Amino acid sequence: MTYWTLTESDIDRIAIGVGILGTGGGGSPYLQLLIAKQMLREGKRIRMIRPRDLADDAQILGLGGIGAPTVSIEKMEEGHEGVRVLKAIEAHTGRRIDAVLGDEVGGGNGIYPMITAARLDLPVVDADGMGRAFPEVQMTSFFAYGQATQPAALSDADGNTLVITQASTPEMLEKLMRTATVAMGCTACMTTAPMTGEFVRRYGIAHTTSQAWTLGDAVLRARAAKTDPIASILAEAGGTFLMKGKVTDISRRIAGGFVRGVLTIAGLDADAGRTMTIDIQNEYLVATEGDRRLTMVPDLICIVDSETGRPIGTEEQRYGLRVAVLALPAPPILRTEPALRLMGPRAFGYDFDFVPLGQSAEARPVAAYDTSEPVLMGALP
Repeated sequence: MTYWTLTESDIDRIAIGVGILGTGGGGSPYLQLLIAKQMLREGKRIRMIRPRDLADDAQILGLGGIGAPTVSIEKMEEGHEGVRVLKAIEAHTGRRIDAVLGDEVGGGNGIYPMITAARLDLPVVDADGMGRAFPEVQMTSFFAYGQATQPAALSDADGNTLVITQASTPEMLEKLMRTATVAMGCTACMTTAPMTGEFVRRYGIAHTTSQAWTLGDAVLRARAAKTDPIASILAEAGGTFLMKGKVTDISRRIAGGFVRGVLTIAGLDADAGRTMTIDIQNEYLVATEGDRRLTMVPDLICIVDSETGRPIGTEEQRYGLRVAVLALPAPPILRTEPALRLMGPRAFGYDFDFVPLGQSAEARPVAAYDTSEPVLMGALP
């Protein structure tokens, strides 16, 4: 097995990429970027491993933030929440965690597990359960294909830690965790139940951190060459350009632990005269022009600065921003019937079925794995 040891330059690229894949949610990557870089400067290491390198019986734990993105940028985390939930799960199960991953690669949650991994010197699996960000706990490929609902855990910046030892369904787990998160101030660290390496290989979305790195690298290379970063994103991800425009209205509120609202964008330049609205529940859900639906979950609606390609989260949207709206195809596993039941339009209360936009493709691991030092999963230091 080989691993990819991240540098500060890698973190810069991943932060841009997870912002794009976050579809507006997952929390701002900025704070996580700063923390990850500081960990590296302190001599800690962040090691990525491919799903194929996991032992069948390895214990893998998904970590991430839960709550409203608008709260997470104001209510600072303490920094050891991930360690607390991991140790709580180890204490409950009596088994050591071998590696961590993110339940979602999108936004700050694409970097979040790296912080805990660096503190405990654990590897991070180059995979997640969404290939993007989604607002609810149960909305992962893992739950679509049978992940256990317990034990799960939450911890907040004040040290309050909760272990959920019984939840009847993934949807009930979401309700329990969401209620606790609201009590914790609308932002916390969460983990779902441990998974085996074999389960992650079968039902995880592989190489999504690699995909984030590649997207971020494409943006930075375009900026350096003074070429169009939007075209670079689309060329790399196989996406569809929807519109260039200006934000003319943003209706945004916190309700039930989520950011909900509607974003309105008026077309500019070649798109002048067009108007697009995008529904929000932490993430961008459905893009509509007039009575025509342009794209919808689980496909990704990504909004970036029209000049620099910088991803713009729902919490950052404001009147006057010049943006480009892109649609990226969801990973193939998210377009299956079991996944659509949890993550398709009807799961969000819409009265229509999913209509895909573009061809799905599997993400590829970065070339860095080919030159990494080999290690054995069963003999991690």
